[in-house]
Amino acid sequence: MKSSRRSFLKIAGLAAAGLGTGPVLRSWAAGGGAPAPKIMNNAEALEAKRWAMVIDTRRFHSADDLQPMIDVCHSIHNVPHLKDHHHEIKWIWSEPFGNAFPEREHEFMTEKLHHLPFLVLCNHCENPPCVRACPTKATFKRPDGIVLMDFHRCIGCRFCMAACPYGARSFNFRDPRPFITHTNLAFPTRTKGVVEKCNFCAERLAVGQIPACVEVSDGALTFGDLDDPASQVRHVLKENFTIRRKQGLGTGPGVYYIV
Repeated sequence: MKSSRRSFLKIAGLAAAGLGTGPVLRSWAAGGGAPAPKIMNNAEALEAKRWAMVIDTRRFHSADDLQPMIDVCHSIHNVPHLKDHHHEIKWIWSEPFGNAFPEREHEFMTEKLHHLPFLVLCNHCENPPCVRACPTKATFKRPDGIVLMDFHRCIGCRFCMAACPYGARSFNFRDPRPFITHTNLAFPTRTKGVVEKCNFCAERLAVGQIPACVEVSDGALTFGDLDDPASQVRHVLKENFTIRRKQGLGTGPGVYYIV
């Protein structure tokens, strides 16, 4: 058993050094000064230089308003429903203002913000600390800014979870498959010992569809290319005051909130 684990970790170490990495993964993880490679070959795929999301919190009044976005995300991505809070898996969920923006909370804050639930998810940071912390490169950033997980390369060390300042990652302490209500065969299920998180619906972008949470948000969520001055995201950011979570850390969150 010990020998087997040592062999596995040795292989993982070689993978971290870039040996045996497939051409698709190299393309996804590429960066630097060269032009970003084309991520998807599908002619209908949605592409951007830097994907971002804007959440209009003025459109939400209670946790019930957020539930359709949470439900559709967890349904299509096979997120299990676990009753044990310590084992809970979350891709997108709600938090009170004080938890989402602890550095902005103060005693004279408006009553509305004290009770308003905020939709939170992976921020797909410009400078993601989770990517730097991952020893096997199971967590990597695509040229278009989306931070993804390779579930097969994750060894469950949870370094990425410790590095993420947003609590946006979940660990499968048990096999999640028995707790999936309806399995979506178009998206992979995970195993015990694997970390997972929001992927900005990369699999939907690949076939020309916007993220599921955006699709059911009735306009409260806007998604688009942050580097395109003509994009809807840029228009919304230009017309509204927005804040980002823990912006002072220098991670460059890709999710903006209109308050």
